[in-house]
Amino acid sequence: MKNVTVLAGGVGGARFTRGLLAHLAQAHPSDAGEGSSVAVTVVVNTGDDMWLNGLRVCPDLDTVMYTLGGGIAEDQGWGRPNESRRTSSEIAAYGRGWDWFTLGDLDLATHIVRTELLHSGQTLSDATEFLARRWQPGARLLPMSDDPVETHVRLADAADEHAAGDLIHFEEWWVRYRASVPVTEFVQVGLDAASAAPGVLDAIAGADVVIVPPSNPVVSVGTILNVAGVRDAMRTTSARIVGISPIIGGSVVRGMADRCLEVIGVETSALAVGLHYGARSAGGLLDAWLVDETDAAAVAPLVAAGIRAEAAPLWMRDVPTSAAMAERALALAG
Repeated sequence: MKNVTVLAGGVGGARFTRGLLAHLAQAHPSDAGEGSSVAVTVVVNTGDDMWLNGLRVCPDLDTVMYTLGGGIAEDQGWGRPNESRRTSSEIAAYGRGWDWFTLGDLDLATHIVRTELLHSGQTLSDATEFLARRWQPGARLLPMSDDPVETHVRLADAADEHAAGDLIHFEEWWVRYRASVPVTEFVQVGLDAASAAPGVLDAIAGADVVIVPPSNPVVSVGTILNVAGVRDAMRTTSARIVGISPIIGGSVVRGMADRCLEVIGVETSALAVGLHYGARSAGGLLDAWLVDETDAAAVAPLVAAGIRAEAAPLWMRDVPTSAAMAERALALAG
């Protein structure tokens, strides 16, 4: 095995990838880390990106970078530890910003540097590479696209100053309303004009294994797959593609992915999400799908649908349990 590519969203994708790197370091000490014979590339969702207070904020890219670089607030899974919010408080005192989405002072530094780089003419890929030099994540981080793509939701009902039928940014629906306001669809603004960032399609085509971690299948992995060329690259790569269920025992592991699945008409179960991705042999994406032990009954119908499947413990309680899950995923991929 020489190349592993991961399609990641935020917390789930970040923690899985940290476990993957830990497993590689333990199992193959000479084959792990940057510059070694095993190269890990993480293609990260940028559909959650937005402009806030004049700054370009990239929640998933930063969560992956901080997590792999040892700078994440472990208790919440995003942002920096030991944060203060004096700057956000001052912005609010001017009547600006969003009181439901405040940025910590340390985190603001990342957004300021990224925005400066973008305004100087560099691409998001360039800016991501620059920021990662500080954090040394142990993997190559690639935004799914250098073109701005922002996931919005269309409201089914009025909410505060928004009318039914309005489009609002996904982060407002997710953070401000806790996904409690009914929506009718997800709209990826800018997607039609977006292309995959340099290196993304090559990372999929040239991989030995492509991993779909337990990230949100609708607005994280689904958004990456919707970028021009990505789905075709997944279907035609010679790599084995293995996914890990984000659903355990009929419940989401983290966040409110069940609300997203409901919008697109997919049941919240390990089986349903695996079938949503589909078997690559039948025009879908997966060669294999790892489910939790509590969902072992899903293995037989997945196999019948053309997806190799196994059951294993999927709770990522810490780095060792995440590493064990990564080990099982790689073994399942063959």
